[in-house]
Amino acid sequence: MIKGSNVALTALSEDVGTVIVSLGWVSPTGEGDADVSVLLLDAGGKVRSDGDFYFYNNPVAADGSVQLLGKTPTEDGNEDRICFDLTAVPPQVERIVVAASRYGGARFGELENVRVRLADAAGESLLRFTIADVDAVSAIIFGELYRRGEEWKFRAVGQGYDSGLAGLATDFGVDIEDDAAEVEAEAASAVEAEAASEMDAEAGSAVEAVEAADPVGGSGRPETVAPATAAATLEAVPAPRRPDVAEGEPAKRTVAARPRTAKKKVTLPKVTRKSLAENESWREARLFPVSVLKSDRDREMRATSVLLSVMAQVPEFGRRLTAAFGAPSGRTETFTEVSLPHGDTPRRPDGVIRVERAGKLWTALVETKTNGNSLKADQVQAYMDIAARRGYEAVITLSNDVALEGSPLVDVKIDGRRKHKVALWHLSWAEVAHQAQMLIRHEGVGNAAHAWLLQELLHYLQHENSGCHGFQNMGAAWVPVRNGIDDETLCQGDPRALEVVESWERLIRQVCLRMGGELGQKVLPVQRAKRGTDPGTRRALLADQLCLDGRLQAELRIEGTPGVLAVSADLRTGKLRTSVEIPAPEQGYPLTWVKRLVRRLAEAPADLHVETLVESETGGPRGTLERLRPEPADLLPKNTATPITGFRLSLFKGMGSTRGNAESGFIRSVDDAVHRFYTSVVVHLDRPASRRAAVKETAGAG
Repeated sequence: MIKGSNVALTALSEDVGTVIVSLGWVSPTGEGDADVSVLLLDAGGKVRSDGDFYFYNNPVAADGSVQLLGKTPTEDGNEDRICFDLTAVPPQVERIVVAASRYGGARFGELENVRVRLADAAGESLLRFTIADVDAVSAIIFGELYRRGEEWKFRAVGQGYDSGLAGLATDFGVDIEDDAAEVEAEAASAVEAEAASEMDAEAGSAVEAVEAADPVGGSGRPETVAPATAAATLEAVPAPRRPDVAEGEPAKRTVAARPRTAKKKVTLPKVTRKSLAENESWREARLFPVSVLKSDRDREMRATSVLLSVMAQVPEFGRRLTAAFGAPSGRTETFTEVSLPHGDTPRRPDGVIRVERAGKLWTALVETKTNGNSLKADQVQAYMDIAARRGYEAVITLSNDVALEGSPLVDVKIDGRRKHKVALWHLSWAEVAHQAQMLIRHEGVGNAAHAWLLQELLHYLQHENSGCHGFQNMGAAWVPVRNGIDDETLCQGDPRALEVVESWERLIRQVCLRMGGELGQKVLPVQRAKRGTDPGTRRALLADQLCLDGRLQAELRIEGTPGVLAVSADLRTGKLRTSVEIPAPEQGYPLTWVKRLVRRLAEAPADLHVETLVESETGGPRGTLERLRPEPADLLPKNTATPITGFRLSLFKGMGSTRGNAESGFIRSVDDAVHRFYTSVVVHLDRPASRRAAVKETAGAG
C-alpha cells in the first residue's frame, strides 16, 4: 500500500473477523526498539476514556477486542503483533489507531524498513505498508482500522509526531497528568541512596553519582508497576485521567492515588510459604501427578489433557495462546481423543479447541509430541485435510522443538482449489511455560484459583518426567560438525553445518523465552540489518562462517540492560564466552568511571574479564576483576589523550560436549552460562534511562 490509500478487509479475505496487525523495523545496530500502542476512538475521533488506550502496561481489552501479543522474532528482525477481534469491538468505536513510539530521545530515522503488515485469522498476509521519511519523529501512526457501514477497512497513515507518545496520546483525548512532585521525590530518594552508598573522594564523583541515579528503579519500566500490586497504571506517559470523569469536566489531579487502567490481578508471592511437612521426604499433593507416566503415549495424552483443561478454565491463559492463532475472544471448550472420519480409518487428534462468539465457532485440531519425539508429516497432513473438509480454522502442533521463520518443522501440501483456508501453527512447550510464567509471576490473573491452576501446570511442565522440556537436542549433525572443525575437514557448503546453525538459533530463542519468563521482561534475539533479511541466506552465511572459524555466535537484547548480551561458542577450544559492552559515561572523569565500574561489580566473579574500549584498532587495557579491584586505574590507557568509548565485560566457561541437555550437554551449558552472566554481572550495571522519564521530557519540550 501507499500512504493515504485504503482497502476493505472483505475484499482481501473472507476470514477477517479476527486480524493480526504486525509492526516491524530493523535496527542496524541491533539495539534500537520501539513500543506499540492502540487507541480506540469514537465518532468524534477521541477515546471514550483512558481505558481505550492500550500499551505495554495495559495490553489486553476486557472484551477481548484488543490484545498486544508482544514481540516475535522474524526473518528480518522482530515484529510487534496485535490481535484484533473485530466482532468484539464495541459499536461506539469507529476507528482503531495503531501506533508505535520510541523513548530516550531516539528517533525512527535510526531504524530501517519501518513497516506494518496485516494478516487474516489463518495467518495469511493480506497487505503491507512501508513507511518512509521518518527521520525526525519519535512516534508514528502506522495505520488505522475504521468502520464503513457493516464492514471494516484499513488505511495506511504513516503520520509522525515530534512530541512522541505523550503528544500522540493527547491528540486523541488521553488526559496527560504530570505528577511532577512525585517524580521529583523519586529522583531525590534515588540520588540520596546513590550518594550514600557510593561516596567517592575522587574529583567529580559526587556529580557523577547524581547523574547516574535512576529515579524510577532503572528496570526500563517503573517499579511502581510491581506484579504483587498489579496496579497496571499508565506509566509510559504521565498518568491519565480517571475513566469515570465525564467528558468536559475538570479532572481532580492527585499524586497519592494514581488511576488504574486494569482490574487488580493476582500473582504468586515471591516468598514460598513454610511447609507443614514433618520431613523433607514428604511431597506436596499435586493436581497433575507425573509419577504414573511410563510411556511416550502416556506423556502425550497427559500433557495434552493438562494443557487444554487449564486453557479452558483460565481465560487469560487460553486467550494468550489462541489469540496469536487468530481465534476470537469467547467461550472456550477443549476436548481430547476426538475421533474424526478420514477415509477408511478414523483419525484421533490429540485434542480439539473450540471458541464460540456470537453463535460462530472457531475450531483447531491439536497434535502433541513430548519427550523429544518429532512431528510426523503424514499425521499433520491428515489433520490439515480433515480441518479443511469440516470447515475448521487451524491445526496446532506442540512439541519440544522451536519453529523458525522460513524453516517449517513439517512440510504439508495446501490444496489451492479449496475455498476454506486452514492455518498451521506451532507451539513449543517452552513457549507454553513462558506464557504461564509471565501471567502468574509478573502480569497476574483474575483470581487466586486461576493462579494456582497455572502454578500446577507450570510445575507439571517443568517436571523431569513430563517430557515437556523444550528444545533438548542439537541434532544428528552436531557430533560430525564438531569433529570436522577439530580435524579441519569441514568445508563451506556442508549441509550439516546449516543444520547446526538452525539448532543454535532454536536454542537461543528458547534461552530468550526462559529468561523472559523469569525476569518478566522482553528478551529477544538480535538480528542485525547487515546480515540480510532472507532467513535462508542469513543462515547459509552463518554456516559458512562456522566452517571458517569454528564459532557459533548470537546476541540477546534484555529490556532494561545497558547493552546487548553476546554469546559465543568456540567449538575448537570448547569454551563459551558471554559478554556485554557498555558505553562510557558522557560526563565525568575516566578514573571515576573505572572506579565506579569496579564498585558496581563488587559481587561479580573474580574471573570476570574487563576490557577498556578505545578509539583504535589495537584495543585498550584489560584484566581480570580480581587483579583490577585493588588497582582500577590499570584500566586507563597509558596515553591519557586516548578517548575511551566503553568497556567490555566477559565471562568464560567450558561448554558441554554432548548434543543433549544432560549435565555434560551443550544445551545446558549455554543455559547456565547466560543465566550466570546475567545474575552475577549484568544485574549490577547501571540501567538505561527509563521510558517514563523520557516521555515526560518529550512532553515538556513539546
